[in-house]
Amino acid sequence: MLDVTRLRVLVAVARHGSVTAAARELNYAQPSVSHHLARLEAETGVRLIQRAGRGIRLTDAGRLLADRAAEVLGRLDAAENELAAHAGLSAGRVRLAAFPSALGTIVPAAAAMLRAEHPGLDVRLTEAEPPEALRMLRAGYVDVALVFRHVQGPAVLAGAEENGTRGRLVLDEPIHLVTRGRAASAAAGEHHAEEVRSGADRGGSDVADLARYAGHRWIAGCDRCRVNLITQCSVAGFTPKIAFTTDDYVAVQALVAAGLGVATLPDLALRAARHPGIRTTELPGARRRVFALQYGDPPDSPTTVRLIDAISAAATAFNTAGDGMEPVLAAPMPGTARGD
Repeated sequence: MLDVTRLRVLVAVARHGSVTAAARELNYAQPSVSHHLARLEAETGVRLIQRAGRGIRLTDAGRLLADRAAEVLGRLDAAENELAAHAGLSAGRVRLAAFPSALGTIVPAAAAMLRAEHPGLDVRLTEAEPPEALRMLRAGYVDVALVFRHVQGPAVLAGAEENGTRGRLVLDEPIHLVTRGRAASAAAGEHHAEEVRSGADRGGSDVADLARYAGHRWIAGCDRCRVNLITQCSVAGFTPKIAFTTDDYVAVQALVAAGLGVATLPDLALRAARHPGIRTTELPGARRRVFALQYGDPPDSPTTVRLIDAISAAATAFNTAGDGMEPVLAAPMPGTARGD
């Protein structure tokens, strides 16, 4: 059986690419790290490390074992934390990976609920787009991954289970067409020749017709959002001319307000931060569904259940309060707001 301590050493070496740096992280003497690596090679019967100039690097077998070891160690750490919470040895810790627009809206609200109800609960937050959040979840670095799925047209509300994950739907939100606002266009001496029918600059109940924007330049977001944009435009009968690509939803709105293109954004991105120079209209049949995912079989730890309950409650509150499309921030804030 592989020794857990030696696996930790291998993962540290893989992370830093150096015995010295791994020893510093683990608070070991450098000869001790070298000894553990040698013993691990003896146990496995495979060469895991090779010299590279003055340093070292992992062999293909070493990288394979290091990747698997990182997953195993992450799950062991999660199990220790859950057992401690069950045994009452601590108030518990719960770790969440979430995409940026959720971190700018429903996640802070959920964290505030948890802090008020369970002051001793340690909530750790990490920003990650869905693919990375899923990798972190499977490796045991987080307990819950908040991810989204785009839906075009009628569909059954299904879970987001894949590769051993279990999910709860916490939010079903609309997607909006984002165009330059009337005030910004007027200031630039432009006219909305292809403007969607009626509606205030703040958006609302109007419905956008993507086909009327077939000749415009488009601004695309993250990989999943880009695929969804192309799909939406294909349904409308055209291929979008993508002029800019950015996963920063503040930058998307600024580009639109400057008259450099049009875009689509989900509800949360517009409510996390909203540029005063845009207008929004809802796209018919286009939705984004947000899921809180867990990995492995039940039973779930109490801390994980509390977190998902809080996220669901916060999302429900946001949906209820979102009829008027009130943004969380009245205008873009300085700094970076990456992703959707």
